[in-house]
Amino acid sequence: DTTSDKKQNFELDNDAKAVIKIRKIHKSFGENKVLKDFDLNLFSGENLVVLGKSGSGKSVLIKCIIGLMKPDKGTIKIGETVKLGYIDQNRPLDNEKTIWEEISGGDDILHLGARDMNSRAYVSRFNFSGTDQQKKCSVLSGGERNRLHLAMALKNEGNVLLLDEPTNDLDVNTLRALEEGLENFAGCAVIISHDRWFLDRVCTHILSFEGDSSVYWFEGGYSEYEENRKKRLGNTEPKRPRYKKLAV
Repeated sequence: DTTSDKKQNFELDNDAKAVIKIRKIHKSFGENKVLKDFDLNLFSGENLVVLGKSGSGKSVLIKCIIGLMKPDKGTIKIGETVKLGYIDQNRPLDNEKTIWEEISGGDDILHLGARDMNSRAYVSRFNFSGTDQQKKCSVLSGGERNRLHLAMALKNEGNVLLLDEPTNDLDVNTLRALEEGLENFAGCAVIISHDRWFLDRVCTHILSFEGDSSVYWFEGGYSEYEENRKKRLGNTEPKRPRYKKLAV
């Protein structure tokens, strides 16, 4: 029964408990309507995965929430106690600082919620060894920069995390650190990712942009959503092209 699956958590039943409330927002680029009459409530304890093809509206939604982009119409209300954490892979780093300095701010002890942690031990969780921690930000690879941004976002303890393709170029150890961080995270996370293995391990809800401004809400994990999608839409995955053999 897809009707019960599609029951969206923005139907105002628990409106007062939402940490972010999005109401009737529109966003267009020329004739391309990316978001149309879009509603959403976000609650603590949810790991919401946003799916969709490139240009479907995933990153636009996150940028509207973070305030980097304004919707053409509609409202976005952020709770008074909400602290947003955003992994922006294009965020400039201080090229004169080392990895450890950029993450720790020069502090030997980091205050992570109810516990304190040695800053060098924290940095090492993201697969930066003792010598790597002294590398200047100016020489970092794309994967290293992604790990650094991830460490900074989780350290800053936002209670709403916005993660746009956070698993890009991550090694296995850092991926596990991200999974553990999300599993133990008491707030709300909004995640854009195409990493199916990662999604199956962390997501609790799915918001799927399925084309023509159509958005489908699903409560459950990624594999369950895939089964549901195939029942509703059939196997819409692109088929591998077949080519004629070259005559010799």
